Amino acid sequence: QLLEAKASLSLAQTQHALQLQQAKAQINNMVPKKQFEQLQNTLREEQCKTQQLQESLQQQAEQTCRQLVRTQEEHEHLLQAAVEQAEGLECSLRNAEAVLAERAAQLRDAQAQLSRNKLLIEELRGENRRFAMALQAAELKQKSMEEKNQLLEEQASALKQLIGKITPVSLS
Repeated sequence: QLLEAKASLSLAQTQHALQLQQAKAQINNMVPKKQFEQLQNTLREEQCKTQQLQESLQQQAEQTCRQLVRTQEEHEHLLQAAVEQAEGLECSLRNAEAVLAERAAQLRDAQAQLSRNKLLIEELRGENRRFAMALQAAELKQKSMEEKNQLLEEQASALKQLIGKITPVSLS
């Protein structure tokens, strides 16, 4: 619209200049008064139109300038909001990375502890097998001792019976 208004203004100015030249030429050629007055009226009308076009053009330029300023301010606000959002996201990302690093360290510690626990479990199983074999050997030894004890008790009982038989015979 601004360009169209400028073009219209330029066209009106050109027409005005041409009409002015024509009026001067006609005056030089002794233009009749009635025609001269018509040309003057036309000139005034064109000058008025030119003035109106200039004012309209000025208003449009001011309005366009205000719109550009508003648009620029809106873009700056949007850019600032986007920058703030990006900074917030970057901060959130750093926090998440820190949490993940901490969790990874905890998992590594837990995995190391698990490996140590597995080794301890294997050692305990080996020790348990040795204890089980020792217990089995002890049980076998106890059974053997019980059998020997049983045999000794039987021998002791037989000896008591024998002594019981021998003693009355020797007293008499």
